[in-house]
Amino acid sequence: MKFDKEFDASGMSCPLPIVKTKKSLTDMTSGQILKVISTDSGSVKDMQAFADQTGNTLVSTAEEGGKYVFFMKKK
Repeated sequence: MKFDKEFDASGMSCPLPIVKTKKSLTDMTSGQILKVISTDSGSVKDMQAFADQTGNTLVSTAEEGGKYVFFMKKK
């Protein structure tokens, strides 16, 4: 998937992947896609909850080699 910015949260545990994702989205414009990579299994439900709470769209979630990859579209 094409994306505009990437953030690697590998090795970080809750709540840092969400906190850093929020910060990464601040300088992006509406409609841009942020790719987030995480090793924290809790981030799967956390990313969905974050999207629901903020109005951003969680476009996809996948697991690749022990890492979780998310694509989030800024509202």
